[in-house]
Amino acid sequence: MPSSQAIREAIVASLRHGDAATLDGTARALKISRRTLQRHLGRMGTSHSEILAEIRLKVACRLLADSSKRLSDIAKFLGYTNASSFSRSFARLMKIQPVVYRKQQRARKHDPASPRGRPHVIGR
Repeated sequence: MPSSQAIREAIVASLRHGDAATLDGTARALKISRRTLQRHLGRMGTSHSEILAEIRLKVACRLLADSSKRLSDIAKFLGYTNASSFSRSFARLMKIQPVVYRKQQRARKHDPASPRGRPHVIGR
């Protein structure tokens, strides 16, 4: 069975290639059936959608903090249908709008008195 890391890498690779990072696509990339992947993730105490949400959030935080990409481009890259659905998802998980998060991260980088490092990510 694939490791948690292998599953995450398959999902990230799918996002990089502009795919939606679906359960079927991840299973295909790992050369196992969809159902086998679901059972394996269930035994690990997680699901494909939980891992995908976690990866999307981490990548979104990085892109918001370290790039000037438009929200619509970030949304498309992460497989959201539009910037609005991305913003709602981000705000639900982080308790802050993505544009506000970006401003805070940029201010933090330019303020030498602020602590370095990433803020704690709320949720999974």
